Amino acid sequence: MEQIRVCTYDGPGAQPVIRTVPWPKIPKKAALIKVGACGVCGTDLHILKGHWPKQLPWPFTLGHEIGGVLVEVGSEFKEDFMSKPLNVGSKVMIPPLMPCGRCYYCIHYPESANKCLTPVYYEYVYVDLEMLPGTKIYKLPDDMPLRLGALSEPLTSCIRAFNRATRSGGFTWGDTVVIQGSGPIGILAVAAAQEMGAGRVICVGAPETPRLKLARKFGAEATVDIEEVKTPEARIKAVRDIVGGFGADLVMDCSGHPSAGPEGIEMLRDGGTYVEMGQFTDAGSIETSWHRICTKDLNVLGSWGFTGNDLPLGVDMLYRTRNKYPWLEMQSLYPFSEEGISRAVADAMAMKTVKSTIVPWPELAE
Repeated sequence: MEQIRVCTYDGPGAQPVIRTVPWPKIPKKAALIKVGACGVCGTDLHILKGHWPKQLPWPFTLGHEIGGVLVEVGSEFKEDFMSKPLNVGSKVMIPPLMPCGRCYYCIHYPESANKCLTPVYYEYVYVDLEMLPGTKIYKLPDDMPLRLGALSEPLTSCIRAFNRATRSGGFTWGDTVVIQGSGPIGILAVAAAQEMGAGRVICVGAPETPRLKLARKFGAEATVDIEEVKTPEARIKAVRDIVGGFGADLVMDCSGHPSAGPEGIEMLRDGGTYVEMGQFTDAGSIETSWHRICTKDLNVLGSWGFTGNDLPLGVDMLYRTRNKYPWLEMQSLYPFSEEGISRAVADAMAMKTVKSTIVPWPELAE
C-alpha cells in the first residue's frame, strides 16, 4: 500500500516537517478521507505561538478545517450523521472535536457536548466509528467545491455564537451587530449575522487590504480600520457615530485580542449583548472594570466551538448562499509541501491573507 503524507510540528515556533505513515487498515466501521482543502485556523496559529492552555502531544499534526473525499470505507460505514448515504467518492467533512458520549456533559447536557470532558480532536483523514462512536461525519453536496466545504467548520462556530445570543434573548431580527476582527472568523461572522437576521453589520479590524475590503464585499455596511483609528476611545466613537449614539445591539469579538472586550462593551447600547468567541486559546488577561458590565445592564456570553448537531447549519448556509457571497475570495491557496505550509502559516500570521488554505490535491479542491 502507498504511504500517506502527514505534516507535523515539533513544538511552538517550529517549522513544518512532512513525514509519511503507512496506509491504515480500514475496519468495518472506519473510513479514510483524502483531503482536498484544509484551512489554516487561527487556533493553529495560536498553538504555534505557544498559547494553547494544555500540554500537547508534540510532534503534533495541525489542520482540522477540511473538505475531502472518501477513498476507502469499511463494510458497515454506509451513512453520515444525517443518514445520507456514503460511499467511496462521497465528498465529506468532519468537525475536529468529537465528544465521547459517556461523560457528565455528554449524558446530562448533550446541548453542551462541546464541553465534553474527554474530547478527541481529529486531524486529517482517519475515521473509526467503532473506536469512537461519538464521531460525526457529514456528507457535502456532490457539486460543492471542497474549498467551500473546508469553510463549514469555522462558519459553524459563528452560527453557534449567534444562536447562543438568540437563545439568551440577546439577538433578534433587525439588530445592529458589530464584529470585532476582520480575519476569517470575522468575515464569516459578517455573513452569518446577515443570514441570521441582522439589520446592520459593521466590522472593526485591519488591514484594509485584503481584510476590510473583503468584509465590505461580504455585506458589512461600514468598516473601522484600527490601523487608522488608533485609540480605543476613537474607535468607540467611530462605531457609535455609524450605528447611532446609543450603540449597537450586539457586539461579537472574533479577534482573539485581549483588548477587544473592554472596547466592545463600550460600543454597545445599555442592555446590549457582548459575545466572546475569539478567545479560543489563552492570549492573555483582559483588563476591564466589571462595573461597566453591571451599570450598562449587559448580557455577556462566551461561545466555545460548536456541537455536532450545529454542523449541518454551516454546510447548508454555505451551499445555499454559494453564489451570494464571495466565499472563495477568502482563500489563498498553498501547496502541501514544507515550503508551502510554512508560507501559508507565515502569511496568515502577517495578515497577508484572510484564509490561508492548503490544497494537498489541487484537482480535488475545486
